[in-house]
Amino acid sequence: MQFQFEFIGAKGRFFSKYLDRIVTFRFMAPADYWDASHKFPVLLMNDGQDYTAMKLEKTFSEAYASKAVRPFVYIGLECNENRMHEYGTAATADFKGRGGRAYEYSKFVIEEFIPFLKKEFKVSRDKKDWVYCGMSLGGLSAFDIAYRHSDIFSKIGVFSGSFWWRKKAYVKKDVADRSRILLDLIKNGKKSPHLKFWLQTGTEDEKADRNNNGVIDSIDDTLDVIKELRAKGYSYPGAIKYVELTGGKHDLPTWEKVFPEFVVWAFGK
Repeated sequence: MQFQFEFIGAKGRFFSKYLDRIVTFRFMAPADYWDASHKFPVLLMNDGQDYTAMKLEKTFSEAYASKAVRPFVYIGLECNENRMHEYGTAATADFKGRGGRAYEYSKFVIEEFIPFLKKEFKVSRDKKDWVYCGMSLGGLSAFDIAYRHSDIFSKIGVFSGSFWWRKKAYVKKDVADRSRILLDLIKNGKKSPHLKFWLQTGTEDEKADRNNNGVIDSIDDTLDVIKELRAKGYSYPGAIKYVELTGGKHDLPTWEKVFPEFVVWAFGK
Protein backbone atom coordinates (compact mmCIF):
# COMPACT_ATOMS: atom_id res chain seq x y z
CA MET A 1 0.00 0.00 0.00
CA GLN A 2 1.37 3.37 -1.00
CA PHE A 3 0.59 6.58 0.83
CA GLN A 4 2.04 10.00 1.48
CA PHE A 5 1.81 12.58 4.21
CA GLU A 6 0.20 15.94 3.51
CA PHE A 7 2.09 17.56 6.37
CA ILE A 8 3.83 16.81 9.66
CA GLY A 9 2.25 17.98 12.91
CA ALA A 10 3.06 17.63 16.59
CA LYS A 11 2.60 19.23 20.00
CA GLY A 12 5.43 19.79 22.44
CA ARG A 13 6.10 21.06 25.93
CA PHE A 14 8.94 23.37 26.93
CA PHE A 15 9.82 24.43 30.47
CA SER A 16 10.66 28.12 30.75
CA LYS A 17 12.81 29.30 33.65
CA TYR A 18 11.74 32.88 33.01
CA LEU A 19 8.05 32.07 33.20
CA ASP A 20 8.49 29.25 35.72
CA ARG A 21 6.01 27.10 33.84
CA ILE A 22 5.67 24.61 31.01
CA VAL A 23 4.75 26.23 27.70
CA THR A 24 2.84 24.07 25.23
CA PHE A 25 3.55 24.66 21.56
CA ARG A 26 2.28 23.27 18.27
CA PHE A 27 4.52 22.42 15.33
CA MET A 28 3.47 21.99 11.69
CA ALA A 29 5.73 21.47 8.69
CA PRO A 30 5.60 20.35 5.05
CA ALA A 31 5.62 16.60 4.38
CA ASP A 32 9.25 16.65 3.19
CA TYR A 33 10.50 18.21 6.43
CA TRP A 34 12.39 15.12 7.64
CA ASP A 35 14.07 14.47 4.30
CA ALA A 36 14.90 18.06 3.46
CA SER A 37 18.55 19.07 3.49
CA HIS A 38 17.69 22.76 3.83
CA LYS A 39 16.39 24.77 6.78
CA PHE A 40 12.88 26.23 6.75
CA PRO A 41 11.52 29.76 7.27
CA VAL A 42 9.46 30.12 10.46
CA LEU A 43 6.05 31.50 11.36
CA LEU A 44 5.99 32.00 15.12
CA MET A 45 2.58 32.83 16.57
CA ASN A 46 1.20 33.85 19.95
CA ASP A 47 -2.15 32.38 21.05
CA GLY A 48 -1.29 29.08 19.44
CA GLN A 49 -4.20 27.48 21.31
CA ASP A 50 -6.44 28.99 18.59
CA TYR A 51 -4.83 26.81 15.90
CA THR A 52 -7.82 24.46 15.63
CA ALA A 53 -10.55 27.10 15.96
CA MET A 54 -8.93 29.17 13.20
CA LYS A 55 -8.61 26.09 10.97
CA LEU A 56 -4.94 26.78 10.43
CA GLU A 57 -4.24 23.15 9.51
CA LYS A 58 -6.31 23.70 6.36
CA THR A 59 -4.72 27.08 5.67
CA PHE A 60 -1.18 25.74 5.98
CA SER A 61 -1.90 22.54 4.05
CA GLU A 62 -3.17 24.61 1.15
CA ALA A 63 -0.15 26.90 1.43
CA TYR A 64 2.23 23.91 1.33
CA ALA A 65 0.51 22.68 -1.84
CA SER A 66 0.77 26.10 -3.48
CA LYS A 67 3.67 26.96 -5.74
CA ALA A 68 3.22 30.61 -4.81
CA VAL A 69 4.37 30.11 -1.21
CA ARG A 70 7.79 29.12 0.09
CA PRO A 71 7.65 26.05 2.37
CA PHE A 72 7.77 27.10 6.03
CA VAL A 73 7.22 25.69 9.49
CA TYR A 74 4.59 26.96 11.88
CA ILE A 75 5.16 27.13 15.62
CA GLY A 76 2.30 28.30 17.81
CA LEU A 77 2.94 29.21 21.44
CA GLU A 78 -0.04 28.49 23.66
CA CYS A 79 -0.89 30.79 26.54
CA ASN A 80 -2.59 29.97 29.84
CA GLU A 81 -4.55 31.82 32.51
CA ASN A 82 -1.70 34.34 32.79
CA ARG A 83 -2.27 35.69 29.27
CA MET A 84 -3.16 39.22 30.42
CA HIS A 85 0.05 39.34 32.44
CA GLU A 86 2.49 37.70 30.02
CA TYR A 87 1.33 39.50 26.88
CA GLY A 88 1.81 43.23 26.53
CA THR A 89 4.89 45.45 26.23
CA ALA A 90 8.13 44.43 27.90
CA ALA A 91 9.20 47.96 28.84
CA THR A 92 6.22 48.61 31.08
CA ALA A 93 2.87 47.26 32.21
CA ASP A 94 -0.24 49.19 31.27
CA PHE A 95 -1.84 51.68 33.66
CA LYS A 96 -3.89 48.92 35.29
CA GLY A 97 -0.86 46.73 35.87
CA ARG A 98 -1.68 44.32 33.05
CA GLY A 99 1.29 42.90 31.18
CA GLY A 100 3.42 42.84 34.31
CA ARG A 101 5.23 39.71 33.10
CA ALA A 102 5.62 40.74 29.45
CA TYR A 103 9.33 41.30 30.05
CA GLU A 104 9.71 37.72 31.26
CA TYR A 105 7.68 36.46 28.31
CA SER A 106 9.95 38.35 25.93
CA LYS A 107 13.03 36.84 27.60
CA PHE A 108 11.47 33.39 27.27
CA VAL A 109 10.87 33.83 23.53
CA ILE A 110 14.24 35.38 22.70
CA GLU A 111 16.65 33.71 25.11
CA GLU A 112 15.07 30.31 25.68
CA PHE A 113 12.60 29.22 23.03
CA ILE A 114 14.16 30.47 19.79
CA PRO A 115 17.62 29.08 20.67
CA PHE A 116 15.88 25.79 21.44
CA LEU A 117 14.14 25.83 18.05
CA LYS A 118 17.36 26.62 16.20
CA LYS A 119 19.12 23.75 17.96
CA GLU A 120 16.45 21.06 17.71
CA PHE A 121 14.54 21.87 14.50
CA LYS A 122 15.41 22.47 10.85
CA VAL A 123 14.76 26.19 11.02
CA SER A 124 16.59 29.02 9.31
CA ARG A 125 19.20 31.10 11.13
CA ASP A 126 18.55 34.06 8.80
CA LYS A 127 16.39 36.84 10.24
CA LYS A 128 14.86 37.34 6.79
CA ASP A 129 13.09 33.99 7.23
CA TRP A 130 11.47 34.69 10.59
CA VAL A 131 7.93 36.04 10.96
CA TYR A 132 6.16 36.71 14.29
CA CYS A 133 2.42 37.21 14.47
CA GLY A 134 -0.49 37.35 16.88
CA MET A 135 -4.08 38.42 17.37
CA SER A 136 -5.41 41.12 19.69
CA LEU A 137 -3.18 41.30 22.79
CA GLY A 138 -1.07 38.50 21.34
CA GLY A 139 -0.50 40.75 18.34
CA LEU A 140 0.68 43.61 20.53
CA SER A 141 3.11 41.22 22.20
CA ALA A 142 4.41 39.91 18.87
CA PHE A 143 4.94 43.47 17.60
CA ASP A 144 6.73 44.53 20.77
CA ILE A 145 9.09 41.55 20.77
CA ALA A 146 9.85 41.47 17.05
CA TYR A 147 10.30 45.26 16.75
CA ARG A 148 12.80 45.28 19.59
CA HIS A 149 14.61 42.22 18.23
CA SER A 150 14.86 42.98 14.53
CA ASP A 151 18.12 41.07 14.51
CA ILE A 152 15.97 37.92 14.72
CA PHE A 153 12.78 38.82 12.79
CA SER A 154 12.00 40.41 9.44
CA LYS A 155 8.19 40.49 9.39
CA ILE A 156 5.50 41.27 11.96
CA GLY A 157 1.84 40.34 11.62
CA VAL A 158 -0.87 41.81 13.85
CA PHE A 159 -4.58 41.01 13.60
CA SER A 160 -6.90 43.42 15.47
CA GLY A 161 -3.98 44.51 17.62
CA SER A 162 -4.45 45.88 21.14
CA PHE A 163 -2.67 49.09 20.22
CA TRP A 164 -4.78 50.97 22.79
CA TRP A 165 -2.40 49.62 25.51
CA ARG A 166 -1.52 52.73 27.49
CA LYS A 167 0.48 54.13 30.42
CA LYS A 168 -2.43 56.15 31.79
CA ALA A 169 -6.17 56.35 31.35
CA TYR A 170 -7.42 58.21 28.29
CA VAL A 171 -8.22 61.87 28.91
CA LYS A 172 -10.91 63.46 26.75
CA LYS A 173 -9.64 66.00 24.21
CA ASP A 174 -6.11 64.61 24.48
CA VAL A 175 -5.48 64.94 20.75
CA ALA A 176 -1.92 63.59 20.71
CA ASP A 177 -2.80 60.69 23.02
CA ARG A 178 0.85 59.75 23.54
CA SER A 179 0.00 57.52 26.49
CA ARG A 180 -0.36 54.62 24.04
CA ILE A 181 2.79 52.69 24.80
CA LEU A 182 3.52 51.32 21.32
CA LEU A 183 3.78 54.78 19.75
CA ASP A 184 6.78 55.71 21.86
CA LEU A 185 8.27 52.24 21.41
CA ILE A 186 8.32 52.89 17.67
CA LYS A 187 9.48 56.49 17.99
CA ASN A 188 12.33 55.74 20.39
CA GLY A 189 13.37 52.46 18.81
CA LYS A 190 15.99 51.91 16.15
CA LYS A 191 14.81 51.78 12.55
CA SER A 192 15.55 48.45 10.88
CA PRO A 193 15.18 48.92 7.10
CA HIS A 194 14.47 45.22 6.49
CA LEU A 195 11.39 45.09 8.75
CA LYS A 196 7.96 44.71 7.20
CA PHE A 197 4.55 44.99 8.88
CA TRP A 198 1.14 43.41 8.28
CA LEU A 199 -1.62 45.21 10.20
CA GLN A 200 -5.25 44.09 9.98
CA THR A 201 -8.46 45.51 11.42
CA GLY A 202 -12.16 44.90 10.90
CA THR A 203 -14.80 47.58 10.55
CA GLU A 204 -16.76 45.83 13.29
CA ASP A 205 -13.84 45.14 15.62
CA GLU A 206 -15.67 47.17 18.26
CA LYS A 207 -18.06 50.10 18.65
CA ALA A 208 -16.00 52.33 20.96
CA ASP A 209 -14.97 55.75 19.65
CA ARG A 210 -13.27 57.51 22.53
CA ASN A 211 -12.44 60.72 20.64
CA ASN A 212 -15.80 60.88 18.82
CA ASN A 213 -14.22 61.26 15.39
CA GLY A 214 -16.49 58.71 13.74
CA VAL A 215 -13.78 56.04 13.53
CA ILE A 216 -13.76 53.07 15.92
CA ASP A 217 -10.78 52.96 18.25
CA SER A 218 -9.20 49.78 16.86
CA ILE A 219 -8.93 51.34 13.40
CA ASP A 220 -7.86 54.70 14.81
CA ASP A 221 -5.12 53.08 16.91
CA THR A 222 -3.84 51.01 13.99
CA LEU A 223 -3.76 54.03 11.67
CA ASP A 224 -1.80 55.93 14.33
CA VAL A 225 0.70 53.06 14.51
CA ILE A 226 1.07 53.30 10.73
CA LYS A 227 1.56 57.07 11.03
CA GLU A 228 4.29 56.50 13.62
CA LEU A 229 5.99 53.87 11.46
CA ARG A 230 5.93 56.22 8.48
CA ALA A 231 7.47 58.98 10.60
CA LYS A 232 10.21 56.48 11.43
CA GLY A 233 10.88 56.03 7.72
CA TYR A 234 8.93 52.88 6.84
CA SER A 235 7.06 53.12 3.54
CA TYR A 236 3.30 52.80 3.16
CA PRO A 237 2.40 51.09 1.00
CA GLY A 238 5.57 49.05 0.81
CA ALA A 239 7.08 48.06 4.12
CA ILE A 240 3.61 48.41 5.69
CA LYS A 241 0.62 46.36 4.55
CA TYR A 242 -2.75 47.43 5.96
CA VAL A 243 -5.84 45.27 5.54
CA GLU A 244 -9.19 46.67 6.68
CA LEU A 245 -11.85 43.99 6.39
CA THR A 246 -15.37 45.27 5.84
CA GLY A 247 -17.62 43.54 8.36
CA GLY A 248 -14.60 42.02 10.08
CA LYS A 249 -14.94 41.48 13.82
CA HIS A 250 -12.65 40.97 16.77
CA ASP A 251 -12.98 37.22 16.58
CA LEU A 252 -11.44 33.98 15.34
CA PRO A 253 -13.64 33.57 12.23
CA THR A 254 -12.48 36.97 10.95
CA TRP A 255 -8.82 36.19 11.53
CA GLU A 256 -9.30 32.73 10.00
CA LYS A 257 -10.75 34.36 6.88
CA VAL A 258 -7.85 36.73 6.32
CA PHE A 259 -5.03 34.40 7.44
CA PRO A 260 -4.40 32.82 3.99
CA GLU A 261 -3.73 36.28 2.56
CA PHE A 262 -1.32 36.92 5.41
CA VAL A 263 0.57 33.67 4.72
CA VAL A 264 1.06 34.67 1.07
CA TRP A 265 2.31 38.08 2.23
CA ALA A 266 4.70 36.45 4.71
CA PHE A 267 6.10 33.66 2.53
CA GLY A 268 5.08 34.42 -1.05
CA LYS A 269 7.70 33.74 -3.68
